[in-house]
Amino acid sequence: MNESVARIEAIIGRKVKRDIDQMTEWAKGNLARAAEAIMNTPNAHVGIVTGFYIQHAEPPSPETDGLGGMAHLAAGLANAGIPVTVITDTPCAKAVWAVVDALPMPVNLEVVSTTESSVLRLRQYLETGDRPITHLIAIERVSPASDGKPHREHGWDMSHETAPLHLLFDDPAAKRRWYTIGIGDGGNEIGMGSLPKEIIESGIPNGRAIAATTPVDSLIVAGVSNWGGYGLLAAMACTKPALREVLLRYFNRDMDHRILSAAVETGQAVDDSRVDHPGRPRMSVDSIPWEQHAALEEISAVVTSQGR
Repeated sequence: MNESVARIEAIIGRKVKRDIDQMTEWAKGNLARAAEAIMNTPNAHVGIVTGFYIQHAEPPSPETDGLGGMAHLAAGLANAGIPVTVITDTPCAKAVWAVVDALPMPVNLEVVSTTESSVLRLRQYLETGDRPITHLIAIERVSPASDGKPHREHGWDMSHETAPLHLLFDDPAAKRRWYTIGIGDGGNEIGMGSLPKEIIESGIPNGRAIAATTPVDSLIVAGVSNWGGYGLLAAMACTKPALREVLLRYFNRDMDHRILSAAVETGQAVDDSRVDHPGRPRMSVDSIPWEQHAALEEISAVVTSQGR
């Protein structure tokens, strides 16, 4: 593995709220594999699925985590000439649209309703369009658990307010035509189904109830899901140094602030939502104020040092 990518993987895998040591150890090396899978594919077209809806927030909205990682990936890939299609569902549409609209590069946006038929129609379109999807990334997007229902971290059933977009990643009734990547931090996201379930059940609160069942080709585990998106973009830059400048042109604090501001001020994305404390729009991610998120600068420093 590229030494710089290994350093980036260590940065994004730091513990924040949960003990993710077992998950990060199992997933070690997947960051490099995911970056190589995209960078080594001619005529790539990357889909990014995001949006984690919080029904009891004030107002009901998706959380801020996942949106920033999606945005940096989308901006970097699009600037490198790789088409991007961002995918979400109607409950998350306002916040995801606000972020996509704030990007400096044009990016496609597809929104489905919360029905299975809507997701299946989208899958057919992604398979048969003028330039079909080659890679699909899920970042902070919930997966069904063993009971077939998606759950929040404390066990609440999200079935009625969440589209079954996991079917784009793993559907026994259909042949999958793209490489899949999952980015998550809590054990209940798309991709975490690749882990041995014992790791989530023993290491994550409510793990037995919420453990994801949707697997992916490459699982990226991060302390904060946004960091996983940052790390994947930087790993792609390390994998293809010739594209480093265009991939990372907008990978900076100013753009990060612009993205989060759009999510919160226009999209009403929320944070710090607990059972006894409804989340509200705020400039923070996973209860960490924006000013205290240092992962982007640390990752940038690793990429810069590789180029010396």
